[in-house]
Amino acid sequence: MGLLSRMSTIFKAKMSKLLDKAENPHETLEYSYNRQMELLRNVKRNLADVVASKKRLELQAVKLKDNVNKLEDKARQALELGREDLATTALERKAAIQQQLEGLEEQIRGLEAEQEKLASVEAKIQAKVEAFRTKKEVLKAQYSAAQAQVKIGEAATGLSEELADVSLAIQRAEEKTESMRSRAAAIDELVNSGILDDAFDNSDPLDKELKKASITSQVQSDLERLKKEVGKA
Repeated sequence: MGLLSRMSTIFKAKMSKLLDKAENPHETLEYSYNRQMELLRNVKRNLADVVASKKRLELQAVKLKDNVNKLEDKARQALELGREDLATTALERKAAIQQQLEGLEEQIRGLEAEQEKLASVEAKIQAKVEAFRTKKEVLKAQYSAAQAQVKIGEAATGLSEELADVSLAIQRAEEKTESMRSRAAAIDELVNSGILDDAFDNSDPLDKELKKASITSQVQSDLERLKKEVGKA
């Protein structure tokens, strides 16, 4: 077992050395930057979806408000014609639409809150990506300068290939650590952004009955008011 363990350690060391030689730090930095940009694009797409959903709900709310006003007018006209039954029907429809409108407005407020959260996350990730982009260019320049210095030093002092490998391995570890920190920070921001709650209807039966009673009371109140307005009381 001791011999096999030593052979495994030697094999891993040689493979690590080969990877260090083959890896281009410039490509590694660009790959990390592109991954962060993809995360940022995902947040932007999610934000755009939320805004679009909110706009659609706002348009529906405008239509419902228009229907409420029209039904109010129809109820008034029916009373003027002495058709209290038609006025009652119109007011019942108006009350039902008003409840739909209240639910719609609550969803809109929820989407507005989600939009604000995503916008905040987008701004934070954007700032981190910009900071990483600057750091990336600095590291690439430093790496190129270090390469030139290593080549000059090797030519002047005859340093061995092993010492050059050690220098490059240390620099590679530093670069990968910086890129992973930036990537982890971007992912943390996404995780903390939250998601839209599912809009399932879990209303209690008692709440439904109370709403129904509220509609009936509202209809009677509107009916009496309109009767007084048209002089039918």
